[in-house]
Amino acid sequence: MNKILTLNNISVAGLDRLPRDNYEVASEIQHPDAILLRSYKMHDMEIPETLKAVGRAGAGVNNIPVEKMTEHGIPVFNAPGANANAVKELVISSMLMASRNIAQAWNYAKNLEGDDASIAKNVEAGKKKYVGFELPGRTLGVIGLGAIGVQIANAAISLGMKVIGYDPSVTIQSAWNLSSEAVRAHSVDELLTEADFITFHVPLIDATKNMINEDRLKIMKDGVVIMNFARGGIVDDAAVLEALDSGKVYAYINDFPTNENKDHPRVVCLPHLGASTAEAEDNCAIMVADQVKDYLENGNITNSVNFPEMKMPRAGSARIAVANSNVPNMVGQITSLLADAGINIVDMMNKSRDEIAYNLLDVDGDMDDVEEKIRAIEGVLSVRII
Repeated sequence: MNKILTLNNISVAGLDRLPRDNYEVASEIQHPDAILLRSYKMHDMEIPETLKAVGRAGAGVNNIPVEKMTEHGIPVFNAPGANANAVKELVISSMLMASRNIAQAWNYAKNLEGDDASIAKNVEAGKKKYVGFELPGRTLGVIGLGAIGVQIANAAISLGMKVIGYDPSVTIQSAWNLSSEAVRAHSVDELLTEADFITFHVPLIDATKNMINEDRLKIMKDGVVIMNFARGGIVDDAAVLEALDSGKVYAYINDFPTNENKDHPRVVCLPHLGASTAEAEDNCAIMVADQVKDYLENGNITNSVNFPEMKMPRAGSARIAVANSNVPNMVGQITSLLADAGINIVDMMNKSRDEIAYNLLDVDGDMDDVEEKIRAIEGVLSVRII
């Protein structure tokens, strides 16, 4: 019986992928084999010794101590692309909100007073303050061309916009899915000089912190619209607010309200709505539950942020899954140990990612004491016999 600890409410659609005859799932559970969560902050949490996997029902993993998990040989899974349509729709609607001054005009209309005749008169007198512009022919800059960025780029092109994108590590899958009409930027600065709208779909790391700052605002077009539905901290809010006051920036729409930004008349703040649709929550939960289940039952790894991708059909009477430091002769030590124990290797796979390596070995033979012997090899982080 695998025990799953949920640290947030996880969609029933996802939890239903974990059959109750093999899984015990609860928000309070001792000695969990895996943790499923959304936004719960794990950094100060004591890591259970039994923990084998962590699944984030979403894309970002800033709330998970990934480095600590890696040191313990624990893969962290996420759900890239499961919420892509939800974020895409919000970005497209935000471009429309900004270009047509919808939030400001709505606020104006909501605060009109008097009888209907007076309101109608004031509507006609006031609407000229909210004249906007249309999207076709404008250029959208997309920073980060993962599943979300690609969907946004393609949708913008279908609306008649030009798209320029930047991603130094775009995947082959994303490249296949991206419209051929999108133009590649060779740097963030190149993108910023050409874009009328800018949207971010990158994690918050040292390289992306305050990516939009005072210096970069100077090279951007006058009247640019900035949108941030990725992570707070990617945009230097103080610098953008100053640029709004000067007229350099036309509008700033973001998912991360603060006391500093929420009351500015040219800012629209939303309460972290990027992936807040029932469909996205279901999709994220289903994807991550399936990945954690496949790992616990078969040792396969899909969409891990710290382990290499690995999927191997089952063969042999047992499967050994080993995570170890990515140093020479680890595979040799493991296979020699198995040979000495009279265990035949039917199939095996080894892959590495940065400082960690992962091995799957399908074997036949007597498995007594094998797990303990492999665990005793210096550099081995975790061992499971499935």
